[in-house]
Amino acid sequence: MKKTALSLSILAALTLGSAHAATVVKIASISPLSGSNSNLGLQIKNGAQLAVNEMKAEFAKAGMTLSLVAYDDQAAPATGTAAARRAAADKAVLGVVGTLNSGVVIPASAAVAPSKLTFVSPANTNEKVTDRGLKNMNRVCARDDAQGPAGGEFVVKNLKAKKVYVLNDKTPYGQGLADQAEKAMKAAGATIVQSEGVAAEERDFTALITKIQALKPDAIYFGGLYGQVGPFLKQVRDKGINTPVVGGDGFDSEDLIKLAGSGASNVYFTTVAPPVESVAAAKALAANYQKTFGAPLQGYGVMSYDAAKVVLQGILNAYKLAGNKLPTRTQVETSIRSGTYKDLMTGEVKFDKNGDRMTAKMYVIAVQGGKRSTAGTLNVVRK
Repeated sequence: MKKTALSLSILAALTLGSAHAATVVKIASISPLSGSNSNLGLQIKNGAQLAVNEMKAEFAKAGMTLSLVAYDDQAAPATGTAAARRAAADKAVLGVVGTLNSGVVIPASAAVAPSKLTFVSPANTNEKVTDRGLKNMNRVCARDDAQGPAGGEFVVKNLKAKKVYVLNDKTPYGQGLADQAEKAMKAAGATIVQSEGVAAEERDFTALITKIQALKPDAIYFGGLYGQVGPFLKQVRDKGINTPVVGGDGFDSEDLIKLAGSGASNVYFTTVAPPVESVAAAKALAANYQKTFGAPLQGYGVMSYDAAKVVLQGILNAYKLAGNKLPTRTQVETSIRSGTYKDLMTGEVKFDKNGDRMTAKMYVIAVQGGKRSTAGTLNVVRK
């Protein structure tokens, strides 16, 4: 009799526990965690993780257990799209922070648009990312049609370059950025002595450097990523060419300086990610990042933290609008796009009808003697 009563008590306890069990809610990060772009990819993953850690308690109050699931897209469109499909197949995943590469997020976001899985990107700058009008695609960074012209004008007006050699890495990001910069440089009166693409995986620039030596440009504009640009800088400087090399936020990694070695000088780039020291509110975040991951916080860690906070607050807003019930992905998609997000590291975020941030900042960074410094700040307002 006692055994039966005890069994019934245990059963009742288990039943009561399951009735009040927290609902599992996940967000995903998709970024390159391996390969030559992994330095920034880890910043995206880790920045999102800090935001999740910070908001777990608030989700718990609403009866939700919050976690992050990280996918490695290897900076490859097919791999990133497959990762997005895996995330979409997990019904607990209500939003995505990512990606790093525009060439990855364009197909990945389109693939999961029917499932209403919403992206908030900390880094994708190509215009096509949002110009497609997908309801599930948003970004907290500025676009190439702001970044490219800013870099192009810097080349002509600040560096006083009259002849410019333009390169791109044949990706949507690199080509789009270089095209925008080239238009701005031409409009400002510069002559483009050569404009060509170099495959993103190329690391031997011997033939290219020979052409640069022959054409003697006043500046080189390179639409590409640090994993390729670093070796390019090393090789071009080793040949005695000290021409200024200018690019976009793809240069924005501490690994650029490591890869370039003694070639990390007379380099300039625009970036949509803030230098950590320029964000007063990021001091505690930087300390937390160092403590948690044993590495310094970089600009894209800040941007990813903000992107994740937008996703998470969007989920909570949708939860409230659903009558304090677990929201659907459609409700989250609508909530994220229509929300106003404050108390973020990079200021207020509000999206336009296409998912672009209404007001954003860009920064001009100079690298001299292997040291970075902020050369300027620009405000970008979407109209």
